[in-house]
Amino acid sequence: MSTAMAVESGAREAVLKTGIEVLEDMTSDWDLEFNGKISEDTRLVGDLAFESIDVVHLIVMLGEAYQEKDIAFEKLLMEDGRYVTDLSVRPLVDFLHDTLRERGKI
Repeated sequence: MSTAMAVESGAREAVLKTGIEVLEDMTSDWDLEFNGKISEDTRLVGDLAFESIDVVHLIVMLGEAYQEKDIAFEKLLMEDGRYVTDLSVRPLVDFLHDTLRERGKI
């Protein structure tokens, strides 16, 4: 693996770690049927029982974690003019990583 690829991989892993920490913090006192560890395949609605207000809270917390207020999460949350019905951690992390990289934050 090239040095650039290793740095890129490390940056994405750092975003993943932060995302999982935020999700674990949000859901720590929720009564969930989900007993596994939060991973890239964990679904916000299907596994963590997120409601729309929880998605908004997650977006705010992620923005605060990176000191960014205007991340265009609607690009991730809308498809063909409609809100997506569920989202796993992987595309959320990929979107956040790409956005932060474009802004020179990572």
